[in-house]
Amino acid sequence: MSGDRPADSVETGLAEANAVPNGKGHEEEMSLSGNTPSADAGEKGNIPNTAQNDRTEIMEANLPEGQEFLSGTEDKKNPHFTDFEGKTSFGMSVFNLGNAIMGSGILGLAYAMANTGVVLFLVLLTVVAVLSSYSIHILLKLSGIVGIRAYEQLGYRAFGTPGKMAAGIAITLQNIGAMSSYLYIVKYEFPLVIQAFLKLDKPAGEWYMNGNYLVIIVSIAVILPLALMKQLGYLGYTSGFSLSCMVFFLISVIYKKFNTPCPFTDFSFNSTASVLNVSAMDPGGEPDPACIPKMANLNSQTAYTIPILAFAFVCHPEVLPIYTELRNPTKKKMQHVANISIAVMYCMYFLAALFGYLTFYGEVEAELLHTYSRIDPYDTLILCVRVAVLIAVTLTVPIVLFPVRRAIQQMIFPNKTFNWPRHIAIAFVLLTFINMLVIFAPNILGIFGVIGATSAPCLIFIFPAVFYIRIVPKEEEPMTSFPKVMAVCFAAIGVLFMIMSLSFIIIDWTSGSSKASSGH
Repeated sequence: MSGDRPADSVETGLAEANAVPNGKGHEEEMSLSGNTPSADAGEKGNIPNTAQNDRTEIMEANLPEGQEFLSGTEDKKNPHFTDFEGKTSFGMSVFNLGNAIMGSGILGLAYAMANTGVVLFLVLLTVVAVLSSYSIHILLKLSGIVGIRAYEQLGYRAFGTPGKMAAGIAITLQNIGAMSSYLYIVKYEFPLVIQAFLKLDKPAGEWYMNGNYLVIIVSIAVILPLALMKQLGYLGYTSGFSLSCMVFFLISVIYKKFNTPCPFTDFSFNSTASVLNVSAMDPGGEPDPACIPKMANLNSQTAYTIPILAFAFVCHPEVLPIYTELRNPTKKKMQHVANISIAVMYCMYFLAALFGYLTFYGEVEAELLHTYSRIDPYDTLILCVRVAVLIAVTLTVPIVLFPVRRAIQQMIFPNKTFNWPRHIAIAFVLLTFINMLVIFAPNILGIFGVIGATSAPCLIFIFPAVFYIRIVPKEEEPMTSFPKVMAVCFAAIGVLFMIMSLSFIIIDWTSGSSKASSGH
């Protein structure tokens, strides 16, 4: 895909004429170079030429007077996207993708490090970050080859309707699971924050202490208005604020490391405990074994942490919508957006895990903030951190909702142009459904664990690799070529992760514990 855009004026007029924001109208983004070998050579049995010609005539008819539809002879090699003129800046795109990556999973990374050791954790985190970046590279390469910037339409080009439906369903299930997990945090954390701020030792059933009411209020007052935005790019500001909240969380974790004694004393024993054991040294001057970090650690919980890390960088459903709205989009520019977002999240993940682990060592819990509450549930800084995390996950929900709405429109209304009533209705129905799940199905997270263990490997590893193998013509890249072999290996990694994650969840269910987590 070329960096220059000789068809800027035509594309602008076309975007305005067709009013297709976020690629959500005709959404089968097509290449102007419809007759290029790279776009059509490997698409046997897919979109027929007559359909493309009809489509071209319709789009020509919609152009303003005096503008012509560019012929494919201008650029035979590089497809140009005609569906939408992106206006989102590079920085806003980084904020949006970073916010899509940054999930509630950061709260569990210190626990993951406690069960893997510092060095092994760093190795695993690095491998997953590199694999995620490579996966995005495959998606962007595919979008450049066929001139499509919709995940579901890549599936359509590869396998027809079944491919589009598989991608759409995987995106819908994965992101509904993610949104539900974020709203669970609101449901269970928000009442505790209010209780701590009001110093209510024994709540008497006040309505504002009811998590179900709070979830509904937050959904209506904050999430729904943001979810009704016409374009994903507008959420760049809220994404930046959300990420700043997580930076505050990270700074607080680092600060608390240097203000928390090791081994620490539980709050319930503070009143009777003596001031012994506040130092990491025992009477002989030797460091306390409980306060020495482990570089590598293998125990019964180590295997459970691998899915947590594997899905720490899930953002692939959001990549192509963000690419669609990027100003002057090129494959190289979007790859830079992805690499910067992944690198920033990589640093934040590692620092949060490291300092969280070095604060509590083997005592760290699966949810880091709960461990701080064991020391002092009324700690003002930790209360502020809880508020910041609540704000961050709340502002992430609209970002995650956009790809779900896009997937639903691709599956049910594939050829419809943008329509405000439909745009609003889908968001409202989705939020209502997720609220009902969170309120009435308290044990649904186990089911979403299974969904995450199946849909996430598909979206990150399996689908991009299989689509690549299917779409790129054998004449250009035979199956023995390096990119195709890499794609096969990539798909195999995805299948391995899926089998591993599902196995751990099943073992969890049969053993009665609940420590396995494969959510983002």
